[in-house]
Amino acid sequence: MLGGRSRVLGGRNLGGRNNEQWISQYATSHQHPVNRACHTLGIPIILLSIPFFVANIFFYHLWRYGLALFVVGWIFQFVGHAFEGKPPEFLQDWRFLFVGVRWWWAKIQGKV
Repeated sequence: MLGGRSRVLGGRNLGGRNNEQWISQYATSHQHPVNRACHTLGIPIILLSIPFFVANIFFYHLWRYGLALFVVGWIFQFVGHAFEGKPPEFLQDWRFLFVGVRWWWAKIQGKV
């Protein structure tokens, strides 16, 4: 269990799996050290792009920085999957788009 808890984050939308099960499956397709490194960098870069898109509401042209960060983050992830030799999990199940951040957080905390 991650953080001493094992809970279901949703019913139908998350397939009745708990957080640990989602992260565990995600981790199985991210075994190559280069892929893990690329995701460890790429995921926070993508997250960093979000405030730029939001700030663009008040400060024009920040979307360009957000877009650049977003694209670079995804490039890191796809390069990692080239080393892994497996396609990204979200190509099979879109819900894995939301698991990457949880995997990254668990990895940073030393739980993956």
